[in-house]
Amino acid sequence: MAASAEVQDAFMTYTVYDDIITIKLIQEACKVLDISMEAILKLFGEYFFKFCKMSGYDRMLRTLGGNLTEFIGNLDALHSYLALSYQEMNAPSFRVEAGADGTMLLHYYSDRSGLCHIVPGIIEAVAKDFFDTDVAMSILDMNEEVERTGKKEHVVFLVVQKPRRQKRRADRPQDSEDIHTDQEALKTMLLRMKEKYLSIPVCPGEKSHRDVNASVMFGKGPLGDTFQPIYPERLWIEKDVFCNAFPFHLVFDEALRVKQAGVNIQKYVPGLLTQKFRIDEYFSIIHPQITFSISSICKFINSQFVLKTRREIMPKAWMSQPTLELRGQMIWMESLGCMFYMCSPKLCSLKELEESKMHLSDIAPHDTTRDLILLNQQRLAEMELSNQLEKKKEELRVLSKNLAIEKKKTETLLYAMLPEHVANQLKEGRKVAAGEFKTCTILFSDVVTFTNICAACEPIQIVNMLNAMYSKFDRLTNVHEVYKVETIGDAYMVVGGVPVPVESHAQRVANFALGMRISAEEVMNPVTGAPIQIRVGIHTGPVLAGVVGDKMPRYCLFGDTVNTASRMESHGLPNKVHLSPTAYRALENKGFEIVERGEIEVKGKGKMTTYFLIRNLNATEEEIMGLSAALTHQKETKHSLTSGPPPCHLHMVGSSQTHDQRQMYFVSMKGGWGYRSEDTRVKDDRYEETRDPEISDEATPAVSPVAGQDSMDAANGQPSPDQINTSFLASERIVSACCKLRPGPYE
Repeated sequence: MAASAEVQDAFMTYTVYDDIITIKLIQEACKVLDISMEAILKLFGEYFFKFCKMSGYDRMLRTLGGNLTEFIGNLDALHSYLALSYQEMNAPSFRVEAGADGTMLLHYYSDRSGLCHIVPGIIEAVAKDFFDTDVAMSILDMNEEVERTGKKEHVVFLVVQKPRRQKRRADRPQDSEDIHTDQEALKTMLLRMKEKYLSIPVCPGEKSHRDVNASVMFGKGPLGDTFQPIYPERLWIEKDVFCNAFPFHLVFDEALRVKQAGVNIQKYVPGLLTQKFRIDEYFSIIHPQITFSISSICKFINSQFVLKTRREIMPKAWMSQPTLELRGQMIWMESLGCMFYMCSPKLCSLKELEESKMHLSDIAPHDTTRDLILLNQQRLAEMELSNQLEKKKEELRVLSKNLAIEKKKTETLLYAMLPEHVANQLKEGRKVAAGEFKTCTILFSDVVTFTNICAACEPIQIVNMLNAMYSKFDRLTNVHEVYKVETIGDAYMVVGGVPVPVESHAQRVANFALGMRISAEEVMNPVTGAPIQIRVGIHTGPVLAGVVGDKMPRYCLFGDTVNTASRMESHGLPNKVHLSPTAYRALENKGFEIVERGEIEVKGKGKMTTYFLIRNLNATEEEIMGLSAALTHQKETKHSLTSGPPPCHLHMVGSSQTHDQRQMYFVSMKGGWGYRSEDTRVKDDRYEETRDPEISDEATPAVSPVAGQDSMDAANGQPSPDQINTSFLASERIVSACCKLRPGPYE
């Protein structure tokens, strides 16, 4: 525990603040609280003691001494210990002179002036808490003394102790006369002690260290009251035995001449006894930072002293040797007029021992420095192991983080190939059972004249075109929440209502189809430079869905609904969304404009009345493309109807049919489903390619999406881009129907 604000700052933040900041802070507190600086510093001292206890130093503080005198006498040792952790700590030093009447003189030394009033707050709090004693402290003398590091503030406190149990006499308040008597007695004692102190000359031989500490007020209990030490009449130990038992010790007189030295100090400091040099020529005092004199040492007699050999005094052959540092206690022997320095090498680890070119055998067996070195080495080994574990832990954390990132990428890729619940079942090693869906809507699309484009372009151009187109289509699957089943060449297949059943599956797929048609206008044909044209077919019906294959498993759809949807695409027209009858019924009265194409011959299905999807009456192109928040708002919020349903026009065309003059090819998967147009024919053992014999070289039926639109280009007599060799009968009939307005396309 150190009587300074600096130590508290060090405990809390490991930061040392300049004393100027501390003084300014105290001065401001004086202004705010309207009390003196001495009172604030004393209050701070009381709080600092409580802070040290709360910071985990309570047990350590209680073991410093059995009474207040012993406690203060060991404060310097505590400061030396704390300096190992808080190296920039500039702690004060304390020295106690005890009197027979229970009073004591407390000498306070500090490089920092103006903070001495913290001491009474700390000492009074310690006495009250640890020793159940009330203490009165007053300043007898205050001066500055010049030391090696500069001026030191030296303050002498008179400390008067009074047990608290004597104070509580009758649970009655003292009258003014008793208080006045106590104050007069204290004042008289203060004057007497001050006169006595000022009359003492500054000489180390006047008062022995033994006399100073002999009149210690022992602690409570039978042992403390009855113990009296017994000293022998003569010292029963031989000189050589003593010098070998204590290999690191020094004895020097007031003139600093070395009188005696341990055998190992003589070994590592050659010429110490033979050259007749003074001890301050061989050693310098590292701690405390004072001049090397008996008087200065006596002032800090309770401090731990660290001495270091001077390299310049060593023999030339020893110049490469490391300097020796000693740590120990100074004891003044008044009868001999000599100072006894009992010390040990200042070593903390085997590394320092090796650097000093010493061995454990050089240290006495009873010296705890041996245990300190070995225990600290074990601690360093444990710290190294702990650091390695921390490094491995950090490496594992980084690897775990990278693994999580890669796992996320893998899951994202897996979820892009399979539905999430299916992928999770496969990850868990479970078999995925096929599921039956009573109703869903399937869409197929392909690129018109894809074979001709492939023949006229470089492969990279085809890849870039398909990538641009599929990227736009993939974004639309997220907008309209439909599931992309697969792509084969230029063919693109999605489904609504699978794998998660939803009632609005037909509307979702219809809006997706309209978005596909808009997106295709942004993808250019690498041959002509014009936008590509796509055919889209949609059919609604039941399917069976499941995962097939062990290597590269795919989530596939099975059933006649898939075949019919494929027929709708293959029998469709460029830039048209071709609907089957069931798809039309699913979209009827759902806010879409639909025209009837008429009755056509569909391979494997016979004659079917099919339809073309024109537009969504309740959504703009921006909403269809997911460029507006309005579509999402429609999906999430239901609005009350405020008006009747808007009309939608259904154009019915006569049954006469013309035929497209292009050849259509169908691909049936062995044991499954699928389709291919002529543009995406691929030789593969999974497919068998057949030409539809029912489709002649004439044309498939077609119809203009708007009644009355000419089917031929008036300027050159060639077919328009949207209609290939189509004609209307003179007897075409047109009917109108109404579509009911709904809150949103998927509601």
